[in-house]
Amino acid sequence: MSFPDIRPRRLRTTPALRRLVEETRVAPAQLILPMFVKEGLTAPRPISSMPGVVQHSRDSLRKAVVEAVQAGVGGVMLFGVPETRDETGSGGLDPDGILNVALRDVRAEVGDATVIMSDVCLDEFTSHGHCGLLAPDGTVDNDATLEAYARMAVAQADAGAHVLGPSGMMDGQVGAIRAALDAAGHTDRSILAYAVKYASSFYGPFREAVESALDGDRRTYQQNPANLRESMREVALDVAEGADMVMVKPALPYLDVITRVAGTVDVPVAAYQISGEYAMVEAAAANGWINREAAILETLTSIHRAGAQLILTYWAVEAATLLRARY
Repeated sequence: MSFPDIRPRRLRTTPALRRLVEETRVAPAQLILPMFVKEGLTAPRPISSMPGVVQHSRDSLRKAVVEAVQAGVGGVMLFGVPETRDETGSGGLDPDGILNVALRDVRAEVGDATVIMSDVCLDEFTSHGHCGLLAPDGTVDNDATLEAYARMAVAQADAGAHVLGPSGMMDGQVGAIRAALDAAGHTDRSILAYAVKYASSFYGPFREAVESALDGDRRTYQQNPANLRESMREVALDVAEGADMVMVKPALPYLDVITRVAGTVDVPVAAYQISGEYAMVEAAAANGWINREAAILETLTSIHRAGAQLILTYWAVEAATLLRARY
């Protein structure tokens, strides 16, 4: 028997042909830029472990968000870094705390031109660095923390956040926040649930960015990297509690998890390309070991191909520019 001369390489012969048959394509509007705003700064402060990323002042944050809008980025996620902390993380609930002030600044600057997201978690504001309130024995008190998250989410919605992002991995956090938002009249505000957040070794640079006071780890509430079934249970619970979107964090080490989640839920799926993922590429590129821009786009494509509709990435603005030039 004779067979046709099958040559898959025919579809790879020119850049134009490769673009034509490309199966996965990331769009700027799918990218979300995480941003840090530090109380008391008068100028941006570089983060040493994340080259190109800064702690913003209030003024530089406003300007940077405008740049993100102009680049076509789909949204921004704000994290606050206070000057002082306490045991209960009260600065995160204070309407005049740095995160809520920054949310008002950004909403006044760009309105609805981009999606403004905020981190609903106490870790940046607590003197012990944990994501929740501590019980007398030093463990994180889940249910007491839910009350704080509910108040924090309402304060952020009042300040102008379109989307609330509970990241602390407390049981029942989505339901508590949804109920509080609805009771406060914020029925139109969305919840992006950090449904799958692993106790990862790749968070180190982020902790520098937020000046974390954590001593120890978060393994009693963040997930075991070895577990997948547990992750699917977490996702199902968050959707049942009212999550409008769900997220997997980190991204690249957990592409299989992203695929499983995307194939299971009927809400948008996000993935967070975290600080350690960013720092590894930047370090390798700085040493001349890899092509930096190609690596940025390759990582984003792989995350989208795995099933993430939305990607939080510190390269959002740069990647949006690269993508527009490419297509």
